[in-house]
Amino acid sequence: MYKSIAIDGPSGSGKSTIAKLLSEKLGFLYIDTGAMYRAMALYISKVKGDEDIEAKLEKYIDDIDIGIKHEDGIQKIYLNGKDVSACIRQETIGNLASVISVYGNVREKLVKLQRSIAAKYNVVMDGRDIATTVLPNADVKIYLTAKPHTRALRRYKELTLKGINTDISEIEQDIIKRDERDMNREISPLRQSPDAYVVDSSDKDLNETLEEVLFYVKRILNERS
Repeated sequence: MYKSIAIDGPSGSGKSTIAKLLSEKLGFLYIDTGAMYRAMALYISKVKGDEDIEAKLEKYIDDIDIGIKHEDGIQKIYLNGKDVSACIRQETIGNLASVISVYGNVREKLVKLQRSIAAKYNVVMDGRDIATTVLPNADVKIYLTAKPHTRALRRYKELTLKGINTDISEIEQDIIKRDERDMNREISPLRQSPDAYVVDSSDKDLNETLEEVLFYVKRILNERS
């Protein structure tokens, strides 16, 4: 029986980084579900025409093929056969991914893909609704969070290191708006699962956060073995 670890939390809380490191420690497959939504958002962003997003999704969703490959332990996202792992990390694509994630046809398609992967491998999967919707029977559930300003500062530093000029106040406002949208969407809103272990990384560095998560994960997995 394959094991699954679900890590949920708001944008910029460090889910992907912690999930990657955790998967390496455990020898599990890392699945970044947010990248799947970003890939779909990238496709929609390139569709020309005056139709609104919902109409474009309805019209083109069956033409969107999203695949995942792991090369040297690194997850690569493919959109219709093309590696889009780098270009989906643009801030505009991240915001659009949050917008399209409210639509039922989008979630249905991607949740099916996510569950099919978890049925074949030991996985660490991060996103917004993994423990509550995608993998409600996950062996371990983590809810990773941090204050909006802390998350904005992390994103600001990340962009600055890449040579991208940006305004931290604008980033923080985008994060707050995204939280609002994710927590209040009608389908699979961002929620803390009642049986999830909560880790607030606001005042912790990466190693401290990872150690806390790893301690809880190992304890639960040992209890269930």
